[in-house]
Amino acid sequence: MSIKIGNAPCSWGVEFADDARNPSWQSVLSDCAKAGYKGIELGPVGFMPEEPDVLGAALAEHDLELIGGVVFRAFHDPNAWEDVLDGAHRTCAALKAHGAQHFVLIDSIAKERAPTAGRPSEAVAMDDAQWKAYVERISTVAKIGRDEYGLIPEIHPHAGGFMDFEPEVERLLEEVDADLLKICIDTGHCTYAGFDPVAFMQRHRDRITYVHFKSTDAKVKANAIANRTGFYEACGEGIFCNLSDGEVDFPAVQKLLVDTQFSGWCTIEQDCDPTLDPDPLRDATVNREYLQTIGFS
Repeated sequence: MSIKIGNAPCSWGVEFADDARNPSWQSVLSDCAKAGYKGIELGPVGFMPEEPDVLGAALAEHDLELIGGVVFRAFHDPNAWEDVLDGAHRTCAALKAHGAQHFVLIDSIAKERAPTAGRPSEAVAMDDAQWKAYVERISTVAKIGRDEYGLIPEIHPHAGGFMDFEPEVERLLEEVDADLLKICIDTGHCTYAGFDPVAFMQRHRDRITYVHFKSTDAKVKANAIANRTGFYEACGEGIFCNLSDGEVDFPAVQKLLVDTQFSGWCTIEQDCDPTLDPDPLRDATVNREYLQTIGFS
């Protein structure tokens, strides 16, 4: 298997299944295929149909493969545990039904951390007891995905949550067995958090089983940090930009993946506000064409 490039509903502004601003799931599948992709992520559980026959027929119609799915829920909040489990089991069931393997765990945006995205020195941290319980919740969901559904659980660092900055990512990786939890690295969330995605990927290449392609606009990021702008506001200002316009060194990423014989999916996730980006199909097409110019097929 060679490197394959997919896309995700968040590139059409779909972050939450019940957001009234979302485009239809049918239009997202249609646009993804029109832009030249052969694979797509599930998006937030409940956005795509949960009836396997319905989604399976639509994927086949557009010649798309389901790549994986994300549990983007509040792992940091012990009171949200039932909601985390709901998202985990529903996501796992959908992935298994369609033969997808990538079960991505993301700690969702926390009210305590969204205001300090990109600024590790200002971010609140968990105490030792909170951290231990947090890691146990992540590990429990990873075991559900691996042992009950046969999937590949992968942690995904994300701005504005409690799994964001490099030291806490490294701490989690040290404390959870690599046989249980792999890595879905997101290049744009690395740069937002202030660390080098290429260096991180070199260090943890053996544990990275899935990659999200995203980039940050260096000027918007610098202004957000200088002005102490929160996560949601920075997103509204366009911190996540087209891949060719951002600060991630994608030629270096491509070389690293090829040199280390990475095989499988890399998925573009260009988070955007659906009311601010009038043409996500254009962006999806531009991003695909850019990746082709630097050696991705």
